[in-house]
Amino acid sequence: MSGRQTYLFPDLYQESDAPKPVNVASIPQRSPFRYPGGKTWFVPTFRAWIGSLYFKPKALIEPFAGGGIISLTGLFEQLIDCAVMVELDEEVAAVWLAVVKGHAEWLAKRILEFNLTRESVSHEISKTDVSLREKAFQTILKNRTLHGGILADGSGFIKHGESGKGISSRWYPTTLARRFTDLNLIADRIDFRQEDGIEVIGQYSQQSDVVFFIDPPYTAGGKRAGRRLYRHSEIDHERLFAICESIEGDFLMTYDNAEEVKAMARSHGFQMRLIPMTNTHHATMEELVIGKELSWMDKYPRVQEAKAGYKKRSFTKRSPS
Repeated sequence: MSGRQTYLFPDLYQESDAPKPVNVASIPQRSPFRYPGGKTWFVPTFRAWIGSLYFKPKALIEPFAGGGIISLTGLFEQLIDCAVMVELDEEVAAVWLAVVKGHAEWLAKRILEFNLTRESVSHEISKTDVSLREKAFQTILKNRTLHGGILADGSGFIKHGESGKGISSRWYPTTLARRFTDLNLIADRIDFRQEDGIEVIGQYSQQSDVVFFIDPPYTAGGKRAGRRLYRHSEIDHERLFAICESIEGDFLMTYDNAEEVKAMARSHGFQMRLIPMTNTHHATMEELVIGKELSWMDKYPRVQEAKAGYKKRSFTKRSPS
């Protein structure tokens, strides 16, 4: 891709933003969700990528939005004009739909007024035939009180939590309420869709003025930690890579460092880099970044080109239902 020598946001493209293990506490927390596998740690790399572009994207397409930290960062920091956030999970979707339909203030008030106990949460999340905003509140309750923030069936309440606080250890009502209130500032710039993410990529693939951040709920040697948040946790990886080859704009894709992934990336002519990340157990690992043109990452000493030789892992391929 030509034009990489002129940066739209040169102040973002600095050595201080180099991809390296990130202290996520230093990143503005915009999302009301919490779960392992989130992309808060990727925010500095996202900023550097947008800063390396020769144009300001008309829109960012995030086809597997989840907690949406990348889209929210782009919107709050004025790096993009609007975001198309896509999520198939009905409970996660309820939260984003509630926000874009004007219920963020109601959610903030409901959070502040709720007396959180194991009994009150059990009563609240057991309700059926609820409104959209009530379903969104149920989702936030589950995400904040169930183990690991996991919404899938079978997840249980936090037992011990931080400092032995149990079910309330991840419940910060003032902070959560403020996040929802802040979301009102950008809600009109979010186009949320409860659809198949790969289909949405296809809808925008021919637009050269949009970019894509693609963080699929991939399966490598079993379900990845944190991806149990989603009920639709398996996708057709070959189909995803094939449709990414048709993208006219730019994209970044993140994956586990697995041989099958690297083989697919090579077969479609994509570039790959490995960047360091810190997992929930504070261990430094390497994440695979895939894109059309990644030379902008090569100035960072901790980034390396992905090579063969890593342990082979198996992938399950199935289109989302």
